[in-house]
Amino acid sequence: MGKGKVSNSSHNESNDNETKLVLNIYDLTAMNNYSYWIGFGIFHSGIEVHGKEYGFGAHDFSISGVFEVEPKCCPGFSYRCSISLGIINMSSSDFRAFIENLASDYHGNTYHLISKNCNHFSDDIVPYSAAYSQKAFKQLE
Repeated sequence: MGKGKVSNSSHNESNDNETKLVLNIYDLTAMNNYSYWIGFGIFHSGIEVHGKEYGFGAHDFSISGVFEVEPKCCPGFSYRCSISLGIINMSSSDFRAFIENLASDYHGNTYHLISKNCNHFSDDIVPYSAAYSQKAFKQLE
């Protein structure tokens, strides 16, 4: 599989593989409504691409904790906002293969609240460009 590329620039050429890459942010607790304004919060994140959203969650089994949901509708969380990360040039099937490969590193029983959570997964999804998601999370501050 070829490397996907992320770009913030637009161009006139049409490409069926190009699609928006979006970081969706959710509140983990209702307290975020208050703490968000003082620069603190606990958030869940997922990446939306090709009309699907991918996230990572914990469970007790040594199988993938990666899941797919309808964008902006992650069960158990309150949707807060979306941040555009640019355009990705990767077909839906290639992106799906990328996710399946990445999912092998994200088993549900390896989830850790601090060191390996949904936000780390979102950061890893942005192919070869962690700077985009780090920039996005800084926009929440």
